[in-house]
Amino acid sequence: MNLEAAELGVRYGPSPNIDPSRRYLYFNVQGGKAFLEHLNEPDALPGQRVSAYFTLHIYFRNQRFRSRPVACAVEPEFDEGFLLELHKEDAGEAGKMADVPALLSMGSPIHLVLVKVDSAGETTLLSSQFFEWRPLLTSKQGTMKTSLQMLGTGNEARVPAGVLEIQLELFPKPGQMLEENVVRAQLELERSRQADRERLFLVYAKQWWKEFLQIRDSHQDRLVKMFAQDENGVKRPVSSFVKPLRAGRLLDTPREAARFVSLMHHEKLQSLGGGDKVEQWTNAHAFLCRNRGDCEDHAVLLCSLLLGFGLDAYICVGTKVKGSVHVWVMTVSADGQLITFWESLNGHRYVHEPINPNAAPMAKMQRPKYPYKTIGCVFNHHSFYANSQASDSVDVCQFDLHNEAHWKSMSKDAIVSVCGMGTNSSWPVPPSLSPSSLDHHLLSNDLEQQLKILVIEHRRDQGLTTCWDDQLSYILTPALAAYETERITGITAGNEEFQDAVRLAVPEGQTFKGYPIQFTHRNARKAFTTCLRAPVCEEIINCRGDQVRLAVRVRVFPYPESACATWIMFACKYKSVL
Repeated sequence: MNLEAAELGVRYGPSPNIDPSRRYLYFNVQGGKAFLEHLNEPDALPGQRVSAYFTLHIYFRNQRFRSRPVACAVEPEFDEGFLLELHKEDAGEAGKMADVPALLSMGSPIHLVLVKVDSAGETTLLSSQFFEWRPLLTSKQGTMKTSLQMLGTGNEARVPAGVLEIQLELFPKPGQMLEENVVRAQLELERSRQADRERLFLVYAKQWWKEFLQIRDSHQDRLVKMFAQDENGVKRPVSSFVKPLRAGRLLDTPREAARFVSLMHHEKLQSLGGGDKVEQWTNAHAFLCRNRGDCEDHAVLLCSLLLGFGLDAYICVGTKVKGSVHVWVMTVSADGQLITFWESLNGHRYVHEPINPNAAPMAKMQRPKYPYKTIGCVFNHHSFYANSQASDSVDVCQFDLHNEAHWKSMSKDAIVSVCGMGTNSSWPVPPSLSPSSLDHHLLSNDLEQQLKILVIEHRRDQGLTTCWDDQLSYILTPALAAYETERITGITAGNEEFQDAVRLAVPEGQTFKGYPIQFTHRNARKAFTTCLRAPVCEEIINCRGDQVRLAVRVRVFPYPESACATWIMFACKYKSVL
């Protein structure tokens, strides 16, 4: 049996350490077919780089795996096995081998996420599928083969994206297997219980909403979002998307967590044929695998991380100054006096101080700096509050959430009954974050060399020669480190030493110019094109004069899940010729 896995970003060799006291599920993907959207995908010639590829991500009971990249095709050549540990979760029972009744009670499905990566590194979420593995418990041989139809996401949630050929095997094989009717009865019982919980919550939510509308007629127009649609078109209570998430040793502070989330790529989903934005709240595992999503996905991940750090964090649903619907995060201090807004798309934080609506108009300098206009509701994994104040303007809003005159709350018991841990196996808890697999020193160096070549070629086209100053390039490093530290902490540090080093490196009578810029990708040509659009940077790259010396420094700062902050600084020193 060829077992190969990448659990939490770590790839094990062909002979992983197998604990003989544990039971495992060997999940073998033996190929794909009917990926008809890739019918015209050209086959790569020998030695030629593949233009686009699939990656299959697997999440099961807090274990994460990732397949090798497979070239996009109608019949992609997946051929990989993953060893999933079937461990118990009860205290004192985790070390024992799971018997068949225990296996039957494990309601966690296998979450498969299929991502396509194109030649430019852009990712597309093709499928996010939950696979029920327990019919394997009826196989007398302890093995089972099946074809898994991978459905699309978003607008194509009911359209097949393709089919994966799967083989399952229990290891070691249990002595006695179950009858089909026993497994079928268990699965039907679980579905029935979940449907009952959801039905009771829906009845409660309708009554709660009716009461909220009776408070004030204008409440009909407020953004009170109780349910949201996930990537598979399933409507769920919004609290089911949020779960406290601990980052282990990968993120040390809430502010570093905010910086990490802001580096996940932002993309607004558009409806087919244009038109308004499509609202889609993606499962955390699928969002992390794709490393791309909308403001809802970023806010859910940040709120989950802040809850993991022990903060009283909530998701806010409202509008921005220009009227567009937006989602951000809020934390409330232990004494309830300090309200902080966290913008998940850029990592900025804003302290909220309510304005007296009857006071005189404020001067422009005194107005709040946050970009939010109205707020309809706030919620987390066990709370939901709708704004029932006379105005839903953020500026005048009081965030005393336990004041029933200002906020109408949902019953915590009602929320937990449908959104609590283990209540719905297809609404999984967020997976543990994966450590970065990037070699940031090598990436920084490679990107720097590529940029130097691009600059030389660009200046040659202008009829200019290029002379690099390696020492000047090196002393730009502390500035890049200081910029990243400032983005995390909001504190500027080390600027004096950098300025002193530049003064010593630039002789009297010469001029120094520098231009820093940050990206979330590592594409040299794309970054260079963006830099040329900035007038200051274009001046540096096209610098003319006497004794012109150019410098460039790149520093890639790695974060979990292969997210990164790529800082680039171009600089030049020259003697002006009038």
